[in-house]
Amino acid sequence: MEPDQNQRRALGNFLRARREAMPAPATGRRRTPGMRREEVAALGSVSTTWYMWAEQGRDISLSPRALARLAGALRLTPAERAYMFALAARLDPAPPHEPEDQKLPPDLSSLPSAISSPAYVLDAGYNARVWNMPARDLLAPWLKSGEFNLLRYVFLYPNARDFIENWPERAQRLVAEFHAETGQKPDVPARRTLAESLCRDSPDFAQYWNSFTVLAREGGLRKFNHPERGTVTYTQHNLTPAAHPSYRLVILTQTRVPLSRP
Repeated sequence: MEPDQNQRRALGNFLRARREAMPAPATGRRRTPGMRREEVAALGSVSTTWYMWAEQGRDISLSPRALARLAGALRLTPAERAYMFALAARLDPAPPHEPEDQKLPPDLSSLPSAISSPAYVLDAGYNARVWNMPARDLLAPWLKSGEFNLLRYVFLYPNARDFIENWPERAQRLVAEFHAETGQKPDVPARRTLAESLCRDSPDFAQYWNSFTVLAREGGLRKFNHPERGTVTYTQHNLTPAAHPSYRLVILTQTRVPLSRP
């Protein structure tokens, strides 16, 4: 898909604005603010003509690698970089992501405790990093097992098949969502390592993974066979914190299923 003229014009305006906001080299007085086009082109290893035409919104080839070099030359923030690639209708070859195995941000670590419904935070590798007491009670078979990786629990712990109502459908859906996220950010080693180990250790996971079913993440009804409360039904909500997009806040709200009339 190629960008239309409005996108090209917006891209050109964005590039020019970011160039003019760049600190100019100390080479004497200048008539205009920021860096010159030839200076940005040199930093981005592109021709001055190509960069000038990009700023002018001309119909030129916008390769992902050239755009990535421009992002570095213009010192774009992750949000600015994503915006530039969206305008160019190109897939970022090296999208920025948060470091793995990092300490959980304080604003996320305290978030589940402020929620009355069961809530927990998953990281990019599908590890539960923090949860509140309602989640510990509802998800006791998982969170008390000592295995905090959701996928490993679902596929390697036999009691998961009893705890999760309609396990085959839910497990297959979980793998399809994991496939989608892994494809969107293939440079996250934790996901690749997890997929490889589960393909080796779980025939069911390997079957679902190799079917290449890819689905977007969604919430919806979730049923659990709680060891003390019996079958319970919740609605799952998946939220992505804007400041920490590699994490996911999962909230489960109680759902009352109407009784069928005799």
